[in-house]
Amino acid sequence: MNDAASPARLIVGQETRPYLPPYLKLRHDAGRGRWVLLAPERILTPDQTAVAVLKLCDGKRTVEDIVEALAKEYSAPADVIRTDVLDLLQGLADKGFIKG
Repeated sequence: MNDAASPARLIVGQETRPYLPPYLKLRHDAGRGRWVLLAPERILTPDQTAVAVLKLCDGKRTVEDIVEALAKEYSAPADVIRTDVLDLLQGLADKGFIKG
């Protein structure tokens, strides 16, 4: 039974335009030489792949735009990148770290 007050689960697809909600900030921690995702009362340390994807999540680009940009940048097959990007973004969406 669905609670009418709870938001529907975001299902990330190729046309989704993912973005970080206002309460999350992707920042470079110069002191530690790594990227961090700042959330209320939490600090996440995404790996380099996640950072590359998150930097492109501006709410304007679709997932497919992100895949194409990464495929070009890394000279990698789009179908492999697409699967990885969709898995990453769906996991983040399920935790409330990505909106679309």
